Formats: sequence, structure tokens, C-alpha cells
Amino acid sequence: MNREHLKDIVEEKLAAVEIVDIHTHLFPASFEGMLLWGIDEILTYHYLIAEYFRYSEMEYADFFRLPKSEQADLVWNTLFLERSPVSEAQRGVLTVLKRLGLDVGARSLNVYRDHFRSLTLEQHLDNVFKAAGVKEVVMTNDPFDPQERGIWKQGAAQDPRFKSSLRIDPLLLDYPQVVRTLQAEGYEVDADLGGNSAAEVCRFLEDWIKRIDALYLGASLPATFSAADASLSWRVLKECVLPVCREHGLPLALMLGVKRRVNSGLELAGDSVGKAEIGVVERLCAEYPANKFLVTMLSRENQHELAVTARKFRNLMIFGCWWFLNNPSLIEEITVMRLELLGLSFLPQHSDARVLEHLIYKWDHSRAVLGRVLLEKYEDLLTAGWNLTEEQIEADLGELLGGNFYRFLQA
Repeated sequence: MNREHLKDIVEEKLAAVEIVDIHTHLFPASFEGMLLWGIDEILTYHYLIAEYFRYSEMEYADFFRLPKSEQADLVWNTLFLERSPVSEAQRGVLTVLKRLGLDVGARSLNVYRDHFRSLTLEQHLDNVFKAAGVKEVVMTNDPFDPQERGIWKQGAAQDPRFKSSLRIDPLLLDYPQVVRTLQAEGYEVDADLGGNSAAEVCRFLEDWIKRIDALYLGASLPATFSAADASLSWRVLKECVLPVCREHGLPLALMLGVKRRVNSGLELAGDSVGKAEIGVVERLCAEYPANKFLVTMLSRENQHELAVTARKFRNLMIFGCWWFLNNPSLIEEITVMRLELLGLSFLPQHSDARVLEHLIYKWDHSRAVLGRVLLEKYEDLLTAGWNLTEEQIEADLGELLGGNFYRFLQA
């Protein structure tokens, strides 16, 4: 391969690959009222709210009492008109506007609102998926959310671009509090996981796996989550979740390292990050070799030991640069390290998108980083005398951006 054309080839193949986004908080149009989209939702995403309050003396409660449009006005004026929008979340808004064909230089929130009002949601979904280069997304589906539970039971029309995952945080973190919900749904459980409770929780999980055709089970867990044998959380995990995952051949996705509500006044924007215990991952992978684990960790300090752990366990697939790691400088650092330790056997990114349009900026920005990192590695191969082909580059990208995920599911 001609070294001079390598950059163009990598960019061309990256632009053409259809991405499988393995973790989002998005929903199809039929999940009425659950999909967030449009300029006001973009501007009131919790990343930007946290940044807004770096400058504002406004009381948190007063802000959250405002209508969404007025919140968006405050964020727009403070973060985009009064100062340069240089943060990653701010830059993401500009990327979205530009890629949707809007005039970023106009700086007119009313013009942007008029654009989104002119679209049907179905049209906009098609436009966003195309602009982002995304083929499929995996939803986060919460059977303990009354609104979502009702939608599934009513049989909402499905969109084949939206795959499902079963979110089980409440079972692991607050089991006694979800007992009433389980009982109301016809499951004979008690707050101590006594008697036939474990079998009934397994039945609940199996019913929902079947109902939503889940690709995996998942939970976002605090930095303090441990593998303490006596804890109720560990019992639910060991006696219910892991056996069901094993029986159905489904991975358990663990997102480790969040600190909830360190500033409760900020609501969703008040969560933070902590270094988690890698021993939890090591123990799960070692003691349950017939189970599969998808893992991402929130702290930068966890990334090296997580990559090293993945070298030791083939039932572990690490994925993404999650939340506070979703910044180009950190994505680049982490992706280089993973390539050097794991080759191509990981999933470099997921969007974690809660607002539809975030698919565009998160994948645009991550594509650019991945392109730079791979270009450097491919240049190293050429220097070593390796015969690199376009077909191999295309295959590599296919694995990283979707193929590895489905291979892991089928393992």
C-alpha cells in the first residue's frame, strides 16, 4: 500500500462503515414521550447544565422550575453567546447543528427551533441515523419504569434499528424497594430473598428477556460496589442474574464507577466519578467462566488495569469511553493503550446518547480520534514491512465498530 494514500483510505473506510452503537438511552418513535430530541433537549442535557452553573449564581431549584425552552435560553446565552463554546459538550452542539445543515454562524436559537419544528420525528430519526453513520443502537430498557413497562405490555411498534437490553440496577442496588413492584406483577418474592424468591426473580428476568428480546443485561454501579458474599446485592447477582445470563447465553454489562448525586441540587447533572475496584471484575470473570461480561469503567485511573484484566479473561469484552471519559484527549489515550494491549479485541466506543442528536457528534468526534490512532498504528506496520491492504483495514473497522460485539454475543 502507498503510504501517501493511507490517510485517505482510513478516512474513506471509516466514513463508510455502519456503526453498531451498543449502549444508548434512545427509543424508537413508537415509545411516545420517551425519546428526547430537538434543540431544547440538546441544550438542557445534563452535561451542559453542569457547565452552565459554573457561571450562574441562580438557585438550582429555580432553574429546574423553568420551562425547558427557558432553561435552553439560559444555557445558550451563557455558554454560546457570552463566551466561546470550547468544551466538548459545547462543541458537540455545534457539530450537530452543522451536520444537520444549519448555519452555526447565525447563532439564532429561534432559527434552530423552527428547523426542528418543521420535521416529523420519523423523518428526523432517518436523518440523524444517516448523518451519524449508525446502523443500529441498543436501548437501555428499564422494566421498573412504569411508563416503559406499560409501553412494552401494550406492544408498541418496533423499529429494527433499535435493539434492546434489560436494565437491572434496581435489582442489584435496591432489591428490597423493588419487591413491591415484583409482587404487583405476580412474582412471589420477599424482601430478604428468602423462600422461593430467587427462582421468582429468575422467572421475572426470563419473562422480560423474552418480552423485549434483550441482547444483554446491564447495570450502572457505584464505585463502591464490591463482591461481598454476604451482601444482598451479591446474592441477587449470584443466585439470579448470573444463572439467567448463563442459561440464555447473554452477557452481563457492568458500568462501574459512578458516584450518584454528589450535588443533589443539580439533579442528573450532580453525579460524579470514583475509582472502582477491579477485583469485582476479576472475581466475576474467574469464578464464572461460563458467563460473559461487557465492562466499562468511568474513572481514568481504572483504564489500564481494566485493559490488563481483559488480556487474562476471554469472557470479558471491554467497551467505550463512558461519560466523563468522552473527551477526545482521553478517548485517544485510552484507545491507543487498548490497541497496544489488546489488538483489535475490544469495542472502542459507545455513545451513551440520551438525546437523539448526540449520535451525530459523539460518533463524528470518536471517528476522528479512531482514525488518527489507527493511522499511526498502520504507519508502524508499513515501517515494519507489513503488507497492508484496503480490505484488511475495512475488516478491522468492521470488527471494532460492531463485529466484535456480535461475535461476543454469539460466543
